[in-house]
Amino acid sequence: MVTEAMTVGEIAKRSGVATSALRYYEAEGLIQSERTDSGHRRYPREVIRRVAFIVFAQRIGLSLSEIRVELARLPRNRVPERSDWARLSHSWKARIQDRIAELERLRNSLTECIGCGCLSLDRCQFANPGDRAARRGAGPRYWMPGDRG
Repeated sequence: MVTEAMTVGEIAKRSGVATSALRYYEAEGLIQSERTDSGHRRYPREVIRRVAFIVFAQRIGLSLSEIRVELARLPRNRVPERSDWARLSHSWKARIQDRIAELERLRNSLTECIGCGCLSLDRCQFANPGDRAARRGAGPRYWMPGDRG
């Protein structure tokens, strides 16, 4: 039998997210629990979906503040339905495509100069002579979107 109210440990086990992260998400207003008379957290079962959404959103690069904005768009008077989740995730397709392109760029240049300034690869003397990439800012400039050589 599936119960509606779940402990933080049950949510952690089912979602694969540490209890400390769940407490943090709650402190940030991303998920909500109710307290028992003894002060223990109890979460409605549907919070598992919200946690999955948070994890997915983080994996595609959304910040917690962006996730908070997205979650605020969900209905408050009822459990979110498939169409609600689809509406939120629809706008992420371009972001996912950008992330795929970035990962492909990273994969294809793992053995090349990345413009980090170390100048340790033989190739760096040609791709980044005198660390000219540093003029563009900090970090591995040739790995950053729109900043290739």
